[in-house]
Amino acid sequence: MKRVLVGALLVLMALVSAAEAAKPAKWTRQQDIIYGRKFGTALTMDVFTPAEQNGAAVIVCISGGWVSNHEQIQPAFALTLLNRGYTVFAVVHGSQPKFTIPECVEDVNRAVRYIRTHADDFKIDGDKIGITGASAGGHLSLMLGCAGCEGDPNAKDPVDRASSCVQAVACFFPPTDFLNYGQPGVKSLGIEPEHKFKAPFDFRTYDAQTKTFVPVDMETREKIVKEVSPIYHVSEGDAPALIMHGDADDLVPLQQSEIIVEKFKEEGVPAELVVKKGAGHGVWPSMLIQDFGAFADWFDQHLLDKEAKPEEAKPAADKPAEQAAK
Repeated sequence: MKRVLVGALLVLMALVSAAEAAKPAKWTRQQDIIYGRKFGTALTMDVFTPAEQNGAAVIVCISGGWVSNHEQIQPAFALTLLNRGYTVFAVVHGSQPKFTIPECVEDVNRAVRYIRTHADDFKIDGDKIGITGASAGGHLSLMLGCAGCEGDPNAKDPVDRASSCVQAVACFFPPTDFLNYGQPGVKSLGIEPEHKFKAPFDFRTYDAQTKTFVPVDMETREKIVKEVSPIYHVSEGDAPALIMHGDADDLVPLQQSEIIVEKFKEEGVPAELVVKKGAGHGVWPSMLIQDFGAFADWFDQHLLDKEAKPEEAKPAADKPAEQAAK
């Protein structure tokens, strides 16, 4: 299943029609820009800059199953956004199995702070940053949209003084509540025999006496899992969120998107769920072109103060969740 998930992300980024590929998008690419370091390891991103920038930025979380590496970055995923004038930041985080989910969250927070600190260098507006991703990348996107935070004004590193909040989210099939996974009361803690992603849930703490990293107890494990579940961070003022999710997804239940969109609406946060009929976890035919176009419309509306055209905001064959349920 892990191979399927990661493979789906690779196909998602590589799947582009001949017509779209033929468009004369003019852009440049800067590779391996270091946005941070941890334990001697460099954290990097690639930056795609269109010839005509609109002043806004979109971060793409390169993550599937919380696996992240530079080889997963493909220019195809950025074409629609580049054609709209967005500067695209493809962010690679510390990957499982070496690093856990909280560490991945920490990395993408750092990436946003770095981009905002260097906004003038990238010729973008630091207050117009959107974020996108699929599966684990969608989870990380929502963590930034719901749990991004202000920087530490007393931090020695100027990057750490910047906010990690983003202004808009658009993502595919994200996990959102590990304590109610698929149905109320069903937990996904990474210790279940059938769990497919145990390494990113292998939370450990440093024991000063033994000078080793030791597993956390069950109470702490549940606290960490709750902390990295976006739904528990939803509050008024969060970034507007558009989510697309297939109703045949057998890895991340559609319920995960349904419950967080419901929570968003309870808190007055602009949010929409588009249910893809018959789609599973991974790639469907309209994803990279039509659906990324809908994501670009969402970013236009919430980053550029433009109204998305209704017929472009979501594919005609799909319905918002409340309609699909009827």
